[in-house]
Order: sequence, then C-alpha cells, then structure tokens
Amino acid sequence: MENGKVYMVPMSLGSENFKYYLPEDVLEKIRSIRFFIAENAKTARHYFILLGMRAFLPQITVYEMDKHNKDFDYSVYFDVLKNSHDLGVISEAGCPGVADPGASVALSAHRAGFQVVPLVGPSSILLSVMASGLNGQSFAFNGYLPVKNPERQKAIKKLEDRSKELNQTQVFIETPYRNNTFLETLCNVLNPNTLLTVACDITMPEEFIKTQSVANWKKQKINIDKRPAIFLILKK
Repeated sequence: MENGKVYMVPMSLGSENFKYYLPEDVLEKIRSIRFFIAENAKTARHYFILLGMRAFLPQITVYEMDKHNKDFDYSVYFDVLKNSHDLGVISEAGCPGVADPGASVALSAHRAGFQVVPLVGPSSILLSVMASGLNGQSFAFNGYLPVKNPERQKAIKKLEDRSKELNQTQVFIETPYRNNTFLETLCNVLNPNTLLTVACDITMPEEFIKTQSVANWKKQKINIDKRPAIFLILKK
C-alpha cells in the first residue's frame, strides 16, 4: 500500500472566480482530498464551498496549524498518509509555504519521508514581481516592516540601499488599513528616482498594479486603504 502525499493547496487572493487562477487538473485534485491542515478551519471550509465541495464537507477533516509554535511536529497528523490518504495544506491566501506557516508542515513531511507536491495557484509575491517590470532575476520578500518611526524609516532606507547594491528588487507588505500612510512614508523616505511598484487586489476585478519613480508617485494620489497590497522597490 502506497503512502499518501502532502499537497500544498493554493488559496484565493480574494477573487471568487477560481477558474481564473486554478487549472482544471488542480481543481480536480483538491476536490479529491478529504484531510487538510489549514491556518483557519472556517476559512478553509468556506473555500471548499466556493470550489463546489459542499456535498463533501461532512467527509472532510480539517486540522488547524499551531501558528504560535514554530517547532510543532505536524507528523501527528500523518497517520492518514500511512493509510494512503492524501493531505492538503491550505493558507489564508495565496500559496502555502510561501511567507506562510505552511512551510512548517512541508518540512515535517520531508523529515517523515513523505512526498510534498506543490499545486499551481496564485502568489501575490510572484504575480507582483511578474507585473512590476523590476528585476525578476533577483528579488527578496521582507514581509512586514517596523510600524513605528524611526525604525520604519531606517528599514526602508536599508532596503533601498540593498536594492541598489545588489540590483535586487525588495518586496514587502503592510496591514491594509495602514496602506495609505505607508505609501506616503515611502514617498517621503525613498530617493525620488527609486522605482516603486504598488500592486493592489491582485487577481480581482479592481486589480491595480503600477510602477513609476517615487517622484511621480508624489504627484499621484491613490486610495489603497483596506485593500490587500504589496510594495516593491528598486533603486538604479
């Protein structure tokens, strides 16, 4: 009897048109899985309904990640794999394991000798790099920057200097309700010639992605309050 596999299952970035971002073969695979590990069981079940899996909900088991314990051994959930059942890993948005606690599940699976299979789906990090026009040969995702000044300003300048030194695109995010203030801070701290990309609502109908110099951003007012956004910079 063959062991089951651990599938890294992509989650919507907000769009409910799943056919836009999930190939049919991937959708078919997701619908066949009955055991999942997720950041949030409620969010995962809502996603299953979106994907047309409502009839299977009584048969689906969802284990929640222990996000407060980075060293948690997820092998306690791997008995299903030994019984030839597949196990899906679901993030809150995008691709599990990419800037996401799902990486801990994948590592536990590798250590236990089980195969980990990534499924094709949307990643705001990769999609924003693809559309930015900035360096896609070398880029770094830095997550959230410090909230308060002067630490925030120092972090921004450090990333700007690194982008020039390494010719490396620097990628970071902010809590949505602070987006407008954060963009204003970027414009005040960064060099006027530094290229800045703002990518909002990726894959959704109101998607907005634009790259221009900081000097030009200062001339343009946009409202990205409470909209999922990602920011990229590159100083030439």
